[in-house]
Amino acid sequence: MKLSREDVEHIAFLARLGLSEEEIERFREQLSNILENFEVLQEIDTADVQPTAHVIALDSVVRDDEVLPSWPQNEVLENAPQAEDGYFRVRAVLE
Repeated sequence: MKLSREDVEHIAFLARLGLSEEEIERFREQLSNILENFEVLQEIDTADVQPTAHVIALDSVVRDDEVLPSWPQNEVLENAPQAEDGYFRVRAVLE
């Protein structure tokens, strides 16, 4: 599929790109080549191919969640540079 100069200018307008005359011609050729490659791919019969997200079957590599006792709050806050009312005290990020 060959793109026209107007097609490339329209695409450039949608992408908010300012293109020179040389760039318009270069992109017209490059985009036309890309679209021709897609036309070749569309000729392939994929009727018997199952849609897949991954070629290789994936197993869950994430361990199961286990409820474990947490550390005591006072022990955790002992290492905090600043603590207040049972929480970490940090500098304000937003004012």
